[in-house]
Amino acid sequence: MSTENRAACVIGWPVKHSRSPKMHGWWLKHYGIDGEYRMEEVSPEEFPAFIANLRSHGYVGANITIPHKEAAFHLTQPDERARAVGASNTLWYENGELRSTNTDVEGFLGALDAGAPGWEQNKDRPAVVFGAGGASRAVVWGLLERGVARIHVVNRTFERAAEMAKLYGDRIVPAPWEDRNKVLEGAGLAANATSLGLKGNPDLDVDLLRMAPGGVVADINYVPLETKLLAQARRLGLKTADGLDMLLYQGVRGFELWFGVRPEVTPELRELLAQDIPKS
Repeated sequence: MSTENRAACVIGWPVKHSRSPKMHGWWLKHYGIDGEYRMEEVSPEEFPAFIANLRSHGYVGANITIPHKEAAFHLTQPDERARAVGASNTLWYENGELRSTNTDVEGFLGALDAGAPGWEQNKDRPAVVFGAGGASRAVVWGLLERGVARIHVVNRTFERAAEMAKLYGDRIVPAPWEDRNKVLEGAGLAANATSLGLKGNPDLDVDLLRMAPGGVVADINYVPLETKLLAQARRLGLKTADGLDMLLYQGVRGFELWFGVRPEVTPELRELLAQDIPKS
């Protein structure tokens, strides 16, 4: 398949660590599309002007990464998912307007569907989400969309967890950090939306034995590929979903919006991205 040359990019500060160019570059080649996907390192001070002139820079859209997601939300026309999360990570033009969404939601759900098929059978059991930042909001919103009945949000700063309950309603139950094991009792799903377990950081110390049989454990981190949390879950016979699949599935919608093809996440692409990531 071929289409007119189009370009998209990932914008961050810094941005050299991003694996998005490798992912989108593979898709462009795989589908025979005459397009490009580049990196743009843009400072917070320069970001508003860059976004205002995105089209004149030659782009039909962009991915947004740290620290610009909240600024992108305010500088574009956000959809329901972006408004729910309060941050945007994918931009595109529609009827001359710069629109935005948050595909971290579908990235998280895609990782769950791929890594733990049938996980929704647990939706009547409580879920536990560790963290109350932007990543946590995407995780929580995704679980709410899929009908999870009750979600405990556990955070070191209890007030931030309580804000999530105000934001999303009475299906959210905030909990202080010292209760992190208590709320795991009988849980059907646990999701780490903190940087704990990321290479160089302390591990997330929780007792997964308290979870319901057949429970699911997800981790948004993908460096290392198997965090100690996921390794512990697998040893206990729990299903798992990892951060690399989340990265892959969050990229699907943007590619479709920019290049007109809905790409497939394949084992070959996953292996390509996994090559330079520490395994444990």
